[in-house]
Amino acid sequence: MPKLEQTVFVVDDDAAVRDALSMLFRAAGLKVETFPSAGSFLQNYRLELGGCLVLDIRMPGMSGLALQKELSSRRLDIPVVFLTGHADVPMAVRAMKDGAFDFIEKPIDSPRLIPVVLAALKHDMARRSGTPVADKLTVTSNPRLADLTEREREILDLVLEGRQTKAIAESLGVTIKTVEFHRSRIREKLGVSSLAELFRLFLR
Repeated sequence: MPKLEQTVFVVDDDAAVRDALSMLFRAAGLKVETFPSAGSFLQNYRLELGGCLVLDIRMPGMSGLALQKELSSRRLDIPVVFLTGHADVPMAVRAMKDGAFDFIEKPIDSPRLIPVVLAALKHDMARRSGTPVADKLTVTSNPRLADLTEREREILDLVLEGRQTKAIAESLGVTIKTVEFHRSRIREKLGVSSLAELFRLFLR
């Protein structure tokens, strides 16, 4: 369990979501601070504060993506876990490529969110203490890709570009059901159970 001086910073414009996440993280023994906007977080965050950021990707005013870029421009290095709706997956892919730690699709699945946040806190702790962090995985470095068929590799590439199932089906001239079958096989062969795990495998 991460040390208590680490904080989970929750930024979401929905008060009910902030309250629910605050209770969830506190029940897991974590320190939590919540903010209703990106601006309020920026006014209060300091570089020496360890932890991770749980961030809604869509918010009025400064969006989650804009906050991520602002943190980068200010050299404020903190792991970011995005909360995203299904329609926001292409944006989440871009966020991962820009350095986000992970993304969780709504509705939020707490049994999956807690391990991701704990991993983000561990990553932040290792970075701050100077402990080497494991090298990032890439498509070329993952031997399990050898188990994929040519069509599965093709679909995987499109998924990693942020394409949704319908768009992939139209692009390849196949049915949605066919794409869903291949996506299921890809998850099975790569040993992942969700879209977020798939992106974490290849884009971090």
